[in-house]
Amino acid sequence: MSLRLVAPMWNGTRGIHRLGGAVVPEGNQKKERKMLQFLNNHFYDVEALRGYLLQREMSKVHLKNRSFTWLEEQHGPYSAGAFFILKQGGAVKFRDKEWIRPDKYGHFSPEFWNFREVPVEAVDASDCEINYEGLDNLLLLKELQSLSLQRCPHVDDWCLSRLYPLADSLQELSLAGCPRVSERGLACLHHLQNLRRLDISDLPAVSNPGLTQILVEEMLPNCQVVGVDWAEGLKLGPEEQPQDTASPVPA
Repeated sequence: MSLRLVAPMWNGTRGIHRLGGAVVPEGNQKKERKMLQFLNNHFYDVEALRGYLLQREMSKVHLKNRSFTWLEEQHGPYSAGAFFILKQGGAVKFRDKEWIRPDKYGHFSPEFWNFREVPVEAVDASDCEINYEGLDNLLLLKELQSLSLQRCPHVDDWCLSRLYPLADSLQELSLAGCPRVSERGLACLHHLQNLRRLDISDLPAVSNPGLTQILVEEMLPNCQVVGVDWAEGLKLGPEEQPQDTASPVPA
């Protein structure tokens, strides 16, 4: 059976028929035309469009990581730090309290404003867009014991270099799946001598996971480093494998 492309058909009154026969509503047509006209007026090539979209995305990230120092003055550091994490879509646990998480619409209970004097002991910021600037808000939580930064796309080596103010309290840290964390960033964790568990699984920027785990374990002797097969990255390549000279060489 042969396949052929079918061009959309214009019927002059009802709009553009898609391949499945659906009709684009008139309102959507106007929006599409406006968008196409805007792109045509402002961009002359694909690179310019990509740059514009990247700038828009970075502006959103910058806005999400703005400082909440004014909240610290009114509600204290614990509530201010918790608000930042919840607005990012993460979860927080105050000491002796239940976890507070936003719902699928980003809404969360305002009860945490009543915990002004209660320290935050755990933060789950998995998949959040925290960056270097946003850490100013996270570091307000001076008694934080557990921190998950799993799959955070903007957490990099520079971010890890800023975690030293949590050295006295932090016991658990997960960096699993952070695409911008490398060996250099992990080396900055030497300040966190109270760590008891560190997850460094699935870090694509780490070139030699097995060797890195060994070095991290030496750097943090009291910490359980998980997520990496110790032999991963240490296996010899085919050209480095020892040859068995006693075996016959195939013709």
